Amino acid sequence: MFEGLTFKNPELFYLLLVILPMVAWYIFRQKRNTASIQVSSTASLFSAPKTMKHYLRHSVFALQMLAILFFVIVLARPQSSQNWENSTTEGIDIVIALDISSSMLARDFAPDRLEAAKNVAMEFVSGREHDRMGLVVFAGEAFTQCPLTTDRAVLLNLFKDIKSGLIEDGTAIGNGLATAVNRVKDSEAISRVVILLTDGENNRGEVAPMTAAEIAKTFGIRVYTVGVGSMGTAPYPVQTPFGTELREMEVKIDEPLLTEMANVTGGKYFRATSNKKLEEIYKEIDQLEKSKIDVHQFSRRSEEFLPFALIGALLLLASLFLRTTLFRNIP
Repeated sequence: MFEGLTFKNPELFYLLLVILPMVAWYIFRQKRNTASIQVSSTASLFSAPKTMKHYLRHSVFALQMLAILFFVIVLARPQSSQNWENSTTEGIDIVIALDISSSMLARDFAPDRLEAAKNVAMEFVSGREHDRMGLVVFAGEAFTQCPLTTDRAVLLNLFKDIKSGLIEDGTAIGNGLATAVNRVKDSEAISRVVILLTDGENNRGEVAPMTAAEIAKTFGIRVYTVGVGSMGTAPYPVQTPFGTELREMEVKIDEPLLTEMANVTGGKYFRATSNKKLEEIYKEIDQLEKSKIDVHQFSRRSEEFLPFALIGALLLLASLFLRTTLFRNIP
């Protein structure tokens, strides 16, 4: 039952030494309490039958000592290491680099590209419970919206706060990737990943996209690139004197560049043309990364004090019962 039992505080077993003076005092007291009478002969006393009470007269003290033993075991915190579990220790750090330029407001996704990208990314984040995740946003420049964290609530709230117009407009793909790489390059995780999502061509920034990809390769960081936008044209909201109008505008995504960026780092390029396709891409990335994780088996220690506490309590109650009934007249 208690195979593989260990104790958190074994030094508390020294408390059992208190039993020695208690036993010595009990023996001393028993000798002093022995009654003496004057008789002409003791032969009849030795021949008299001994009752069960005679044999059990020390049981109250013995039960009390055993109760102390079990209570000391409880204090020593017995623990079992026999409960084995399979734990998926993913050890993956993932940074999502999200394009928030004005073109992400196109309505070829519902309700628009940016909101669709946010919603799918948030579902992806919620499903990666064992990983640290971060968020970088970019347009004409890039900045870190959330550093690597395991706090899903904080990260999801920061996702909700993202909107187009937070930073100068444009598409600085190289800056976006470089900022994401900078956030994950010093990580000691088993696997480090950047998911870069954009709907345009690089037209801003100080860092060339391929330079950023080479830096990611140097640090062993995989980059998955996602081009967001339907084929051909897409309805884009334009402000006019009469309000907002939707105008069909050409979708321009530099797929050769995004493909090369992914390939050089050992990642993969995806093209999302609808909400459903975007969801499928994140699911595929999720599976690609899960195929790389190690599964470790570990032992979780469980507290096993309860049986000892119950036995100790029962022994103490038994001693009290015998003291107040069968041996109530015995000092």
